[in-house]
Amino acid sequence: MRYTKALSAVLLTHLATAAFGQSSSAMPEEALHLQKEWARVNYEVSEDDRADAMSNLVASCDAMSPENPAVETVIWCGIVRSTYAGMASPFSAMKYAKAARQDFENAIEFDGEALSGSAYTSLGTLYFKVPGWPVGFGDDDEAGEYLQKGLGLNPDGIDPNYFYGEYLYEQGEYEKSRQHLLKAKSAQPRPDRPVADRGRQAEIDNLLSKVDDKLRD
Repeated sequence: MRYTKALSAVLLTHLATAAFGQSSSAMPEEALHLQKEWARVNYEVSEDDRADAMSNLVASCDAMSPENPAVETVIWCGIVRSTYAGMASPFSAMKYAKAARQDFENAIEFDGEALSGSAYTSLGTLYFKVPGWPVGFGDDDEAGEYLQKGLGLNPDGIDPNYFYGEYLYEQGEYEKSRQHLLKAKSAQPRPDRPVADRGRQAEIDNLLSKVDDKLRD
């Protein structure tokens, strides 16, 4: 089922919550900085100031040396760019979505298992949320493949289960969606990421409500 909304900030807003990763203590300093700042900007900065603050994070990624960056940093720059795509104008959103796609593809080529397969889940989310040709590069089949790869590398994770559950919901597979959303809801808390966990759990509850409504129809 094609996700047919036109390219817009509304379409890509869901990418703004695509935060993944392992324990922050295991990440290089640049990636840890991006992870912490992303959470602060995405969940604590006012809506009026959020786009400018996220744009500053994009600029930080652009200013980093392109020589031998840590794979975790590449993934987090992709997350930052995909988040900003959801805040940018419809005319520039695709630019940032494509840049994020390149980050995730580069990370997978170097080490697809980094951050528990986050690049696969992130890339699958992009393919799922972005419109298809001729507007964008979205593709539901590719989305499903990447999301399943990410889930295979982190089967109990809150994020891969949430995003695969959302994908299944949009495909009309409500019972399977509910199973993954419940698994996401029961995922172990990340002590070093309470803000991100609270935000994700709220999204899980919201989507579960929609799934249950469909199952009752």
